[in-house]
Amino acid sequence: MNLSAPTQLVFIISLVTAVIGLLAALGLLALASVWIMLIAYMCSPPAA
Repeated sequence: MNLSAPTQLVFIISLVTAVIGLLAALGLLALASVWIMLIAYMCSPPAA
């Protein structure tokens, strides 16, 4: 399998998800787990 660098959009989405996760881990953001699950669901590839 050949791997390629992520596009800029994918990089920005992953960066925002990481920041939300960090804020949730520090307890500064309520209900962050719901948003992380939503982003992960939207970015996941469809089942084959």
